[in-house]
Amino acid sequence: MTPEKIALIRTSFDAVAPMADQAAALFYSLLFEADPAVKPLFKTDLKDQGAKLMKMIGVAVNNLHDLNTLVPVLQSLGKRHVDYGVEDSHYATVGACLLKTLEKGLGDAFTPETREAWAEAYGLMASVMIEAANTVEA
Repeated sequence: MTPEKIALIRTSFDAVAPMADQAAALFYSLLFEADPAVKPLFKTDLKDQGAKLMKMIGVAVNNLHDLNTLVPVLQSLGKRHVDYGVEDSHYATVGACLLKTLEKGLGDAFTPETREAWAEAYGLMASVMIEAANTVEA
């Protein structure tokens, strides 16, 4: 990722961070609307899950410049998600809901360039997680 795209992601995430609870709630609402079959995968309180989601996104955003640090974190996360019942196909839905959440939360500040940067970053993260998940012994 280019430094410019990383900067767009960081700036937009900084704008979302103060409303993290609302952003997470919106994300899960959009996710369950887009794919109701994933709702049973969430066994814990959604507020707690939302806090974990926002924390993980923050870790990713803060390490986009350092893939040597980020990739092992994502690999571990991808492997853990196998135990939760996450399938490869879920990642596309999650990505679409993430972008929609950012669009709703940021409004006009979610420019086409910012959308492209987030889509690229999410694509990278999802591909690392999927690859790691597919190495887990069944």
